[in-house]
Amino acid sequence: MMTLYCSPRGRTGKGRGREGSGLYPELAAYRISEGCSPNVQSEVGRLVGLLPIEQARVELARKGQEQDEKAVRRIAGELGAQILTTRTRDLMRFRAGNLPAGDEFAGKDVAVQIDGGRSLIRTVVKKVRHRNGKAKRKKFRVEWREPKVVILFEVDQKGRMVRGSRPVIDGTLQGPAALIELVAFHLHRLGAARANSVTFAADGAPWIWKRLDWVVTRVKLDLSRVIEVLDWCHGVHHLSVALAALPLADGQRKELYKRLRALLKKGRSRIVIEELKTLAAGQADDSPVWREVRYLTKHSDAGRLRYDYFRSRGVPLGSGAIESTIRRVINLRLKGSGIFWTEDNAEAVLQLRAAVVSGRWDEIVDHTREAMARDRRTDWRWTPLECLVELKALDEKDEGFTQTSTKKRSTRVAA
Repeated sequence: MMTLYCSPRGRTGKGRGREGSGLYPELAAYRISEGCSPNVQSEVGRLVGLLPIEQARVELARKGQEQDEKAVRRIAGELGAQILTTRTRDLMRFRAGNLPAGDEFAGKDVAVQIDGGRSLIRTVVKKVRHRNGKAKRKKFRVEWREPKVVILFEVDQKGRMVRGSRPVIDGTLQGPAALIELVAFHLHRLGAARANSVTFAADGAPWIWKRLDWVVTRVKLDLSRVIEVLDWCHGVHHLSVALAALPLADGQRKELYKRLRALLKKGRSRIVIEELKTLAAGQADDSPVWREVRYLTKHSDAGRLRYDYFRSRGVPLGSGAIESTIRRVINLRLKGSGIFWTEDNAEAVLQLRAAVVSGRWDEIVDHTREAMARDRRTDWRWTPLECLVELKALDEKDEGFTQTSTKKRSTRVAA
């Protein structure tokens, strides 16, 4: 059919600017964009979140929707960018204090778990024109990046995710500061300030724990209802590493590990640390055992090793939910042999995958359509707050952060 075309205001005639492309009013009234209807866009985006592009195209063909690979990639990429843009707009409203608090978490016990995965990101560093002057060959750099992910969910009296509930999953490749601001944003919009308790569970990564005070203050959480838990498996692992660094016989080491592990489970972390200090007497200050002692001491002083108290309160002792999320969202979709992503595509597919896995697909897509009906521009990047960015320098000086970075660098070189 014939329809009007409205170009964006301020068009200079030199290509698309920040205003984006123009608008067909009649098509926009029916939410038709990128050459497809809302239902087709939703179905394509959901399948791309679940499957690789080629397999998604095959599934669409079985349903009578013949789309080539380029069209599937374009439609899914546009939907992912729209979801990211909607999230950024809501985040800016939260930052300005204009986003009202929700009530989904009001009166409930809530768990927040944070971790990072790994994915290969391809960055174009140079474009080279061939001698015939027609085509361009792109030179790119491939490196491992860490998509940081958060999951928020309601827990029952045993510290487990409530059966039938839908978690909130989000993530980004923009760094620790960006993710921590997203954590505060989701806690606010879900009404965590009125929750019975809010439990933060994670491993020992310093970029997480150093920023949680800002989250508590920004969301106005009641400190008496905030609980911090060092993942049980990580705590036991560091105990094992400390004993492995001591000159002990195998039988003696196993007996010590069993006894100290039982004490740690009973919340007697100070007794465990004192005994490790006694065993480490005479070892050099840079010995691995002293490094593990300092690690356990830091988290014990912060109250993250009170596992007996955590069991009595019915909060999670570990971060199994986020480990499972990393596997289902990152490893099974964004990570794989020979798979390289541009940063924008990785961010978009991460949002599609998270929306599908969390069971909130329809809710997120409907909210996105409502927001894009008012403004079609897709500009989703934002700059994290300076107060959070400043902590990056402290992370790099932290002993645990240095060990993690070195381990990842050595793994990448070996690969």
